[in-house]
Amino acid sequence: MVTSQQTPPKPGMKVKADRFWHRVSEGLAIHQLWSQFEKDARSSYRLYSSGLTERQAEQSWWQRFWYMSKSLFWAVIEKLSPARRVLLLLGLILLLFSPTGGFEYTNQRGHLEFFNFDAHVCGGLVILLVLLLELADRVVMKHDLEIAKDIQSWLLPGAPPQIPGYGVAYATRPANTVAGDYYDVILRPGGAPGQDRVLFAVADVAGKSIPAAMLMATFQASLRTLASSRQPLEQLAAEINLYACSNSQEGRRFTTAFLAELNPETGEINYVNAGHNVPILRRKSGLIERPEVGGIPIGVLPESSYQVGTTRLDPGDWLVILTDGVVEAENAAGEEFDEPRLVRTIDQGAAAAPVDLLRSLLANVDLFVGNAPQHDDITCLLLKRG
Repeated sequence: MVTSQQTPPKPGMKVKADRFWHRVSEGLAIHQLWSQFEKDARSSYRLYSSGLTERQAEQSWWQRFWYMSKSLFWAVIEKLSPARRVLLLLGLILLLFSPTGGFEYTNQRGHLEFFNFDAHVCGGLVILLVLLLELADRVVMKHDLEIAKDIQSWLLPGAPPQIPGYGVAYATRPANTVAGDYYDVILRPGGAPGQDRVLFAVADVAGKSIPAAMLMATFQASLRTLASSRQPLEQLAAEINLYACSNSQEGRRFTTAFLAELNPETGEINYVNAGHNVPILRRKSGLIERPEVGGIPIGVLPESSYQVGTTRLDPGDWLVILTDGVVEAENAAGEEFDEPRLVRTIDQGAAAAPVDLLRSLLANVDLFVGNAPQHDDITCLLLKRG
């Protein structure tokens, strides 16, 4: 009896298959790919369902389902250009509603022949064409955004400055490629020994992505320019606000900011809170104070004035300045990270260096959020007196 043996695959085939899969997946494991897909799906659903509203409870489930399906369809198709909408509709019609068939014809020799025509394939090709057109736009936009991201990174400070007796750490994570959050550390030399000051700034422009990033750049430029003078902190905030009002679209594009001027020799801090999330001043004893003196957000009213608050950073004290993207980070259940978790994280890492506490804080936010998409920029600036 003759038995047939299956020819084993050539070793090179497996190597090529592994290379192909590695190129497609970029070396990510299956669970990592699924996690990435889940984040993308949640983010896309948030985008397309943002304008949807629930129907009345007295309607039947079928009526609610039909309404939500129709609204979601229009939410998706209106994101396309008119020409691509027509192509997508044509592809869907061919894919879903065209019967498979063909037609008969007689060739030159008089023979009857049958030509098969599958409209479903044509529909799939038309939808693929729309996908390729959208992909081309995305690639071009991604390239432009990467350039904008590089430019934005040049505007932010690099390694934290070395301030004798103090530790500084900061980081930002944009919700999109570019961010509307801003942080900075600026040296303000005094006119005599012992009069040097260090200005710490954290700001959050209303909105996200390109529009917010452009306003962030103007805020950075005005702050850097005005901070080079020796004017008091309240006047600095008022002049930044006056400049911002000329670019804020009548207050619609405002900026919240926290400015803190440190005297490194004494630990004294003068600050202005312009409508920003109130920072956390944690004393070595564990007592929490909230520096909230200041005024309204920058860019709302040209005639706004700002009050200056004063506090002091003693050895072992922390000043934690952040944007609302930290405490408002949401998990899949819609729960926020909130301030109690933030305070617990600070308490647990109070003995650590700022860079270690910052790493622990961001790790805790990531652990809490899980696969939920990031919906706002996250920025933290930590200052500790040793």
